[in-house]
Amino acid sequence: MEPSAAIVGGGVGGLAAAIALRAGGWRVDVRERATALPAGGTALALWPFALRALDTLGAGAAVRSLGRPQTGGAFLRPDGRRIAPIDIAGLERRTGDTVHVLSRPALLRVLRETLGPGAVRLGAPVEGAELPALEREYDVVIAADGINSRIRAALFGTGYRAVYSGTTGWRGTVAGDTGTVTETWGEGRRFGVTPQEGGRINWFAGAAAPEGARAAEGEVAVLRAWFGHWHAGVRDILDRLVEAEVLRHGLYHLAAPLPSYVLGRTALIGDAAHAMTPDLGRGACEALVDGVELAAALRAAPDVPAALRAYDARRRPYTRRMARIARVMSRMARMRHCTGARNAVLRAALAVGGPPG
Repeated sequence: MEPSAAIVGGGVGGLAAAIALRAGGWRVDVRERATALPAGGTALALWPFALRALDTLGAGAAVRSLGRPQTGGAFLRPDGRRIAPIDIAGLERRTGDTVHVLSRPALLRVLRETLGPGAVRLGAPVEGAELPALEREYDVVIAADGINSRIRAALFGTGYRAVYSGTTGWRGTVAGDTGTVTETWGEGRRFGVTPQEGGRINWFAGAAAPEGARAAEGEVAVLRAWFGHWHAGVRDILDRLVEAEVLRHGLYHLAAPLPSYVLGRTALIGDAAHAMTPDLGRGACEALVDGVELAAALRAAPDVPAALRAYDARRRPYTRRMARIARVMSRMARMRHCTGARNAVLRAALAVGGPPG
């Protein structure tokens, strides 16, 4: 009898695990809360290590074809002077690949097409109370249900819930084309610009703000007041913003790192396991790798418990370290004072480590 997996969540990590397991002869049932694929979503930076994971799934070529390759980048001061370059050429020399930026809906479409029909049930949420029944029915349960994971709460309690990071984010797209990524850091605020496919430029902004607050005068007015005196690259984006197209949302991360990514016959992946602030641009990448690594362990180990132990030992230390670094970056970006020293630390970190591959 073929082994079976219930996958809770049909996002990036859940689909990656489903593709890899199905290729290995597993029966997979993916249950997704949403009733349709998202029509909009942020641009995702897919680093070379994530592209290699996509290659193992048979989706790498499609993602490279659709995505916009990053050709350069820099961290900037509000007046446009450079804090530090992002060495994309060095990254390509080390890894043989560059970063490709692709919108979340486009990536999900590629993964759904790679998985094929019949595996995903839309409009099928799973509550924590259903977990025991799922563990009886399937050989393994994979929780890929995101930052507010109900499965995580059922397994580990509300002490490991997602909490507000102190930063609010704004994002959107405008018409245009660019191959470079810039992040401009000021006193407690930042503004980023990245490539995106389809003749669009992706932008994002971040600042400390009360959780859940909204601007009575409109988000565009707030952004122009905060960033309108910054350099021309930022002002050009601000001039083209349309209120109805600006998204505002709080940025959340786990209050405390999980003691394990597995319990019983259930494994957590992606944001359900290690939700981090988006400061490293790696959330979707780590979810992809989680799905691929968990499937590889399940296919290689003699039994499910051994596979889950191997997955946890491989992925938990690394992703916890990435989450810590993301928290540090978030705090640095919110600094209102000593920004010269902060910029020096950022410059030194990029010079020593370079962009992650």
